[in-house]
Amino acid sequence: MSKVWSPRPIELAIVEVLEKKGALTDLDLQKELKGSYGEVSFREVNSNLMKLEIIGVLRVSRLMKGKRQVQLIEKN
Repeated sequence: MSKVWSPRPIELAIVEVLEKKGALTDLDLQKELKGSYGEVSFREVNSNLMKLEIIGVLRVSRLMKGKRQVQLIEKN
């Protein structure tokens, strides 16, 4: 990601992409974020996914070795 801060936090962009597209793999999510933010590292995506998972916004589950599914947690 560039050194210039974006006015929109990447966590918000992750939630918006998942609301629009539904559940995605982590690699597909990274590709979607590259469209908005340019170069986004896999480490940066993982860090933000972990933050969002800890606060209960989304769930990350393993599909197969090296591939994970990211989905929003539905609120009742």
